[in-house]
Amino acid sequence: MRVLVTGATGFLGKYVVEAFAKQNYDVIAFGRNEAAGRNLEAQNIKFINGDFTDREQILQATKDVDIVIHAGALSTVWGKWSAFYNANVLGTQNVVSACLENGVGRLVFVSSPSIYSSKHDRFNIEESDFDPTNDLNYYIKSKILAEKIIREANAKGLYTVIIRPRGLFGVGDTSIFPRLIAANSKAGVPLINGGENIIDVTYVENVALALWLAATVENINGEVFNITNGEPIKFKDILDEIFDKIGVKPKFLRLNFKAAYGIAIVLESLYRILPLRGEPLLTKYIACTLATSQTLDISNAREKLGYKPQYSITEGIDIYVNRRKNSN
Repeated sequence: MRVLVTGATGFLGKYVVEAFAKQNYDVIAFGRNEAAGRNLEAQNIKFINGDFTDREQILQATKDVDIVIHAGALSTVWGKWSAFYNANVLGTQNVVSACLENGVGRLVFVSSPSIYSSKHDRFNIEESDFDPTNDLNYYIKSKILAEKIIREANAKGLYTVIIRPRGLFGVGDTSIFPRLIAANSKAGVPLINGGENIIDVTYVENVALALWLAATVENINGEVFNITNGEPIKFKDILDEIFDKIGVKPKFLRLNFKAAYGIAIVLESLYRILPLRGEPLLTKYIACTLATSQTLDISNAREKLGYKPQYSITEGIDIYVNRRKNSN
């Protein structure tokens, strides 16, 4: 079986490539980072330096492919709508069109549970329980539109599976842990309402396992699966564990949600009006993520995929911290 992985040189993509290679699949890694691609080639993985926003490139790459894992995306909390639309909406349409034209047997799409985000606590969220008009940020809006494209392709006969993995962390992470550590070294980690909110996170190798299952388990055509570690935890508790293990004293910037959300609105407005580089220190999405409880129901993945996390949160943090210490 031949599988193509988009976003193969990104954080999640590299783990997905390795997961399929270990199962003796003929893996094609499709991505933009040539240096990371050469590292994959050194592991006897075929690498195509390409961009799925280029329709012809992805069309050529998917010829004679049995399974496509579409893990590539513009995944960030801030940016221009045109960039999100081009990468996450038009790019997904290109992947879908290529799969349909080349007769790909199955498309597994990596979406995001950020589409569940709101200003209120939410527990045990099921896959159908989201607002299709949610536009808390452009990333969320683009993922909702991309999922619509996947569903339309399924109606046309393409075998599709959607997974929504929550809060990925692990070695190679450029988002969650690095952001928290960087914030701690500056003004401090924003701690809204004492960090008592309960969240779900997922160790990256558990997500790679879920994707392998989504690509190989039978009778799941058209399904959507939430993926987490299945270990809801208080936000402050996970912060304490991370900083304790890296040997750094945590520094908290204590805020209440109303104030934090108001600051985020002001900062977002300034960044849109003024030619400021980078991203706001606080956005509405980040404020909601830091302040509200959000846990996902993963019973569908457990029952239909046979998904069972291989690594606990503590084990994942230990692997991350040990690798971090060895690289310093």
